[in-house]
Amino acid sequence: MRTAQNILKHELIGLRANIAKSRNQMNSKIQGKIVDETQHTIVLVDSGKEKRVFKKCVDLEINIDGKNILISGKDLEGRPWDRIKK
Repeated sequence: MRTAQNILKHELIGLRANIAKSRNQMNSKIQGKIVDETQHTIVLVDSGKEKRVFKKCVDLEINIDGKNILISGKDLEGRPWDRIKK
């Protein structure tokens, strides 16, 4: 079960997220479903278009069980399968 305490050890693909804070102001309005994740980026589908953002440049707000959880992209940096193993 995903919770605020263990979200970094779970798969993020399929979760709804929005960019709470970003170095690039154009990214701050992006929200959607996470469809892919690489070592340095996250891909969100926003209005039918894929938006790729750098993890280290954003803070994500993810909704889990009706609660909004703020995650620093720096904490997500790295390959997804390595982060899950930690």
